[in-house]
Parts: sequence; C-alpha cells; structure tokens
Amino acid sequence: MRKTPFVLFAVLAAVTTACSGGGSPSTPGPEGPAGTAPRTSPVTTTMERDCSADYLAQLTLRQKLGQLLTVGVTGTDDALAVVRDHQVGGIFIGGWTDLSMLTDGGLDQVKAAARLPLMVTIDEEGGRVSRVSELIGTAPSARATARAMTPDEFYDATLTRGKALQDLGVTVNFAPDVDVSSQPDNTVIGDRSFSADPAVVTEYADAYIRAMTEVGVGTVIKHFPGHGAGSGDSHLGAVRVPPLEQLRDRDLVPFRELVDSGAGVMVGHLDVPGLTDPEVPASISPAVMSLLREGRGYGAAPFSGPIFTDDLGGMAAITNRMSIEQAVEAALVAGADNALWISTEAVPRVLDRLEQAVADGRLPIADVDASVLRMAWFKGAPLPC
Repeated sequence: MRKTPFVLFAVLAAVTTACSGGGSPSTPGPEGPAGTAPRTSPVTTTMERDCSADYLAQLTLRQKLGQLLTVGVTGTDDALAVVRDHQVGGIFIGGWTDLSMLTDGGLDQVKAAARLPLMVTIDEEGGRVSRVSELIGTAPSARATARAMTPDEFYDATLTRGKALQDLGVTVNFAPDVDVSSQPDNTVIGDRSFSADPAVVTEYADAYIRAMTEVGVGTVIKHFPGHGAGSGDSHLGAVRVPPLEQLRDRDLVPFRELVDSGAGVMVGHLDVPGLTDPEVPASISPAVMSLLREGRGYGAAPFSGPIFTDDLGGMAAITNRMSIEQAVEAALVAGADNALWISTEAVPRVLDRLEQAVADGRLPIADVDASVLRMAWFKGAPLPC
C-alpha cells in the first residue's frame, strides 16, 4: 500500500507566533486544491507566518466561525443565502437537495458569493449511499466492490467516478467508509464496509483516497474510532461500540494506517467504553479528539488534518441529548475543526452561540484560528501574499 506523509502548513505555530519569524517546522501553505498530494514540510519562514496572519485578518470573528461550519442545502437559493449572509465554509449536497444546482450554473453563483474557497461536500460512497447516481451513474457498495474488484481495478473505477464528481463542482467527498464490519448488508454500516478484515478495508480505502486525490477531490474517512461493531444506528439513538482496548487491533487499524494519506477524518456519534464519558459521544468528546490528534492511544502518528463531525442535526444519538447550538459548540470546544449538519435554518443561532463561547473563554480564539487554517489548507484557499 502506497502512503505519503500527510503534513499541514503552519497551523499552531502561525496562530501563536504569526508575525514573529523563527524556524519551527511548517507544512505546505494552502495553495494546492483539496485532495492534492501531501508534500514534505518546509521550514516556516517569516513570510509564511505573516501570510497566515494576513489570511486570518481578512475575516471577522463571525466569519472565522462560519468557516468551521458545513450545512446541508435544499438548492441554489438556500445555498446562496447561507454563503452570502454567513460565509459558511462548506455546503452539503444531500438526498433532499435539488441537483439542478449542479448542472444549471447555480453552484457557480454560490461559489461566487464566498469570500474564501467554498467546500462543496457530498457523501457519495456508492451502493445505497449515493446522492448523485442520477447524474453520474451507480456504483456497487464497498462490500460488493471488495468481492468483485482488485484494488487496482477499484482505483481505476474511482478515478472515473471522482472526475465525474469534480465536473459537477464537488470538492470534498465524505468517503470512504473505513469501518470494519461483518454485520448484515442492510444494517447501518453493513455493506458500506469493505470487509471484516481491517487489512482489506485499509487496502481498498487507500486505493479510493489516491484516486480521488488524483482528480482533485478531497476525501474524509469515517467513522472514527469505528462504527463497524456498533450496537445500533446513530441516526436512531445512542450507539455503543466495544471498549477502546478492543478497537485498537481491529476498528482503529484503518485509521492508524491512513492517518498520513491526506484524507480528513469524520468522528462518529459513538459511546466508547474506556474512552468517552457517559452521555458524551465521540463527536463531542475531547478524549476522542485527543486520541486522534496525538495518536499515542492507538499506535498512530499524530493527525494534523481536519476533523469533521458526523451530522449533528439529524441523528438521534446527538439530537436526543442536546440542541444543534449546544452540539456545535461542544464539538468545536472538544477539538473538531468542522461541524456538519443538514439544514441552514439554525446557522444564525449557532453563530451567535459560538461568538458568545469565544467571548466567555469556552472556545479559545487560538483554537478557532488553528481550525480556520486547517480548513483553509484542506480547501486549497490561497494565501493573500
């Protein structure tokens, strides 16, 4: 399996010492589009630090916070309003979205309203999780793929599908699913999993990431720390997975092996014995974010890329416990970089709450800035100098 070092431009260093010069290590600036191959880290220069500071300086606090949100849209008008009025960092194309916005020039209008590059996201896994099959055709499920194709054949097929997504204007695909599962096909993960063997999952996911990367579509692996042996469906209620010590040698293996692949990571709404606190699922758990960032708890390299939440607004594992405003704040305070949910109506209230969280010190501005810069790199936002 080919792996490349995943590095990020000067996120924390640029935030904390933005105009001070110095020689701490840096990672690439955000000049490459989402999904471009990672590169070896250069030494941070004073200009790079100044550029990071300048990038942040062009945004108000509310706009910075907007950059950390990705919201589902119903069509062009809905997307145009939320981007124009709130400068959200991403929009999500779901099963409820009027897909004509991808074919009639509507998306171009939406992108033009964004001050910074806009993520256009989707979860186009193939199989039963497919949002644009009527536009680009169908693809088999992950499980069927692993049974019928070699990894090289899957790589070639993904090149074609990724190019079709890119042609529609999609920039980030919330795929592949790297859950390790032997559960029946029609369960919540089921045939969305390549295999019950973590090595097989890793091999096929790697092929998928490399192919999407080649055509310029970013990828996000999910659902950290592993949904494959979950007790149920987090769309319907709380889900308990095996204890952390049992996840290490099975569910966490693909995440460990792909941590430097260039993909982002989506955290699931999972209760993990030995890791999460009661009533604090993984997507809003500081312990889970630290496990992923540091890597030590499951034998991985540190992860410096963007951390996304699973949908915070339409899944009962979260909504039975708290409001969307509470959930988004909890996720960002815990250490996520981007909060995802499926509608735009609550965006003003969410931003109000996040501004107050910064003012009250619950959400440090340094953490906000670091997340803005991580998302800038992932989106391929150009530096202003």
